[in-house]
Amino acid sequence: MDEIRSKEAIVLDLKDIRKAALMGKAISSEIRLEILKCLVTKAMTISELASAFYLPMSSMCLHIKTLKEAGLITVSPRPGIHGSQKLCGINAASISLDVFAHTSGQNRKPPALINMPVGHYSNCEIHPPCGIVTANQYLSQEDSPHGFYSTSRTDAALLWFSWGFLEYQFPNSALQQGKVSQVEFSFEVCSEAPGYNNNWPSDITIAINGRHITTFITKGDYGGRKGIYNPSWWSDSVTQFGEYKKLLINDKGCFLDNVRVSDETMESLGLAEGYYFTFMLKVDKDSEHVGGMNLFGSRFGDYAQDIVMSVEYEGG
Repeated sequence: MDEIRSKEAIVLDLKDIRKAALMGKAISSEIRLEILKCLVTKAMTISELASAFYLPMSSMCLHIKTLKEAGLITVSPRPGIHGSQKLCGINAASISLDVFAHTSGQNRKPPALINMPVGHYSNCEIHPPCGIVTANQYLSQEDSPHGFYSTSRTDAALLWFSWGFLEYQFPNSALQQGKVSQVEFSFEVCSEAPGYNNNWPSDITIAINGRHITTFITKGDYGGRKGIYNPSWWSDSVTQFGEYKKLLINDKGCFLDNVRVSDETMESLGLAEGYYFTFMLKVDKDSEHVGGMNLFGSRFGDYAQDIVMSVEYEGG
């Protein structure tokens, strides 16, 4: 009983559709439900679970990733004889969905979602090794920046470079149509190594309207299993998926993956001024870890999206 009380009671509502959808995806599989049943009894490593369910490690890793994203389990490194292993443990005691919670703010405007395709940058500086591809083909020879200036770049689904930047102009009309409580940006990104290298750190900077917001580290250029949305022609020997990052900005500051990283606010950044603001992702050649960057669009990686801006409004 004490063990159950120490676990989280997850309450979902329709204010956060994505979170509810992640949970729905996690519990829609009989195998994942069986995995949860096992973990209720005891914590197990991913390899132990793969062996118990007679599944390849790649398949079990995908199941574990889905359960972790939903908040149903925790995954932590555990030293072992053959190196570090990932230990999985149950994280939730119960799940419930409050269908009516979102109606409590009676006159609240629904959030505005602005999708920015990764190829719709307004300015860039690209240094090879680099490349840019659509869902169907390369836009130019690999390691040539020419493709980044092609008129077809707006169709890009994945792009990568050693160092440099991509700058996007986000329209801000949605920020001028009511009292805004927060703005959130989400995207999938990783480092850029030859082929792929799961241990290849890179310092990636976010700047808005020319102001430095934060520099975060991606741990690697991830491969070893197919990205969920990668096209069939994409080689298994190169980059496959990235890390999902969320930057939230409100009147208290900026928060990357729920960690406060800057004192800048919506007002100090001037997000609602004029007709647009700039959003930059950059790898500085003078940073400690110059590990490059891969930026994923909706047709590559593990998340079916480009760069998404979500604008939340206060109740009327």
